[in-house]
Order: sequence, then structure tokens, then C-alpha cells
Amino acid sequence: MTLRHRLLALGGMLLAGLLVVRASAATEQLPPRDRLSQLPDRFSGWQPAGDVLIDEDSLKVLNADDYVSRSYVNGSRSVDLFIAYYGSQRQGGTMHSPLNCLPAAGWQPLTTGDVSIDASPAPVTANRVVIQKGLDRQLVIYWYQSHGRTIASEYASKAYLVLDSIRLHRSDAAIVRIVTAADDDAAATGFVRALRPVLRRYLPD
Repeated sequence: MTLRHRLLALGGMLLAGLLVVRASAATEQLPPRDRLSQLPDRFSGWQPAGDVLIDEDSLKVLNADDYVSRSYVNGSRSVDLFIAYYGSQRQGGTMHSPLNCLPAAGWQPLTTGDVSIDASPAPVTANRVVIQKGLDRQLVIYWYQSHGRTIASEYASKAYLVLDSIRLHRSDAAIVRIVTAADDDAAATGFVRALRPVLRRYLPD
């Protein structure tokens, strides 16, 4: 299947899903959650090194209800964390894959694949992508998270959106992205293991 056909299929799936979501329960039932800006100052040795600013135009495209964009360090290692949370995806505000946004910023994917990271309370199923711009290479780990589950596939996340809207009366979800040096898988996986249990206060099960 060509990229064009995949995009058309995804667009059709998303449109059908949104129609089902809007036709389901009239009122969404969202549990309480803390704002992402209140992520703790440090956890498991990682501490913040400053927020990463996002310009207004990008925020409009993002169209998220809550987000955090922040750098963390642990000794000589560093990672950039980005999380965008959507309280409702009924009105067309849905998550976008980083693979759609990175080329616009000049980054090209070199390798893509799935990875499972052992973490508590459950393993994280994520995408592992090495990207390049000029001579600079970086490692990107990202996943979609909703109601306690982590999902690598964008298609699967849309399917869960429809199912959870019908079963749970919820369409809230988030995308979590970690970026670090291309040769530092240990930093990425270590940060994911430290972050995963913390997220439950901000991305409710």
C-alpha cells in the first residue's frame, strides 16, 4: 500500500470514528487529573533543565487541551520530553503522528520500528525512530496513551478512540514523545521507566 493510500485509509477511518464518537454518549466522563505543567521537579535522578518554548502557530496546529515541553538531565545524559493531552477528540481535535510533523521541521526519518520498554505498572509499547537533519541525528521514542494503555500504532489508537467513546464515554488521550542523542538508547529507556509511573496523575487510567 502506497503512502497516499495509507493516508486516505487513515483519513476515512478517522472520519468514520469521529462520526461514531459524536453519535455516542452526549456527555463525556473525565476523571480528575493534574496539569502537565505540574510534573514533579525530579524523579528517579532526572531533573528539569528548562521548558522548551513552542511558538503560537505551532500551538494552534497542536490544538491540545494541555501540554508540557521540557528538557531533563541526569548526570551527562539529557532528554527532551513533550506530552500533548486531549480531553476530548469529538470536535476534530485529534493527535498527530510526529512522522507527519518532523519533515516540516527539516528532520527525515532514517529508521523506524516498534519497541517494548519494561516499565511499571506495565510495559510501554512505543515507536523508535532515528531522525537526521544535516549531520545531526537524534533518537525519538513516542507512543499514544489512553486510559492506562500505551499504543505504538496510530491506527490502533484511532480504533481505541471509537471503542472507548462507546464503552467508557471518554475520548481523552495523549501523545508522549522523548528525544535524545541517536546513540543513547539507555537514556531514552531509562527516562521512560522513570516517567511511566509518574504519568498516572496527569494522564488518567
